[in-house]
Amino acid sequence: MAAATLAVGGTAVAQDRAARPERAERMADMTRAQAEARAATAFARMDANSDGTLNAADREARARARFAEMDTSGDGLLSFEEMQAHRSEAREDRAERMGERRMRRGARGGAHHAMMGGRMGENASMTSAQFTAAALARFDAADANNDGTVTAAERRAQMQERRGQRVQRSGQ
Repeated sequence: MAAATLAVGGTAVAQDRAARPERAERMADMTRAQAEARAATAFARMDANSDGTLNAADREARARARFAEMDTSGDGLLSFEEMQAHRSEAREDRAERMGERRMRRGARGGAHHAMMGGRMGENASMTSAQFTAAALARFDAADANNDGTVTAAERRAQMQERRGQRVQRSGQ
């Protein structure tokens, strides 16, 4: 039984990982055009109803999809067992990701931040153009020498700067 659970869980994790860019790809040099394409792909993935705007309707659709994934019996109700199974799976996935990060970073740990940055407020909405403009503004801020390419070194410098800003804000 345990072997079957691990096999099924491993398959789900592998499928999830296939949808995410690998770290080496994320840390490779990136042109402005690549950043724009990546933003368009991310926006399309989040725009659940394909109306060109990220808003409460998209957040609800994604939440409903997560609920349906957790509701393994398909009865529209989450049993204690379904909730526990989901929590356990999420915990295992999180532990595996953290273990991989620690191995890559020599067990130093550290936070990982999504490319798109902060969270939208509950009632906020954002168009594709706004989303792309924000992504390109972050790209331009990271492109220290303004050559149209963000290198791994520039990306690390930007991450260090953001980390310093967060520390400064939390100390105020």
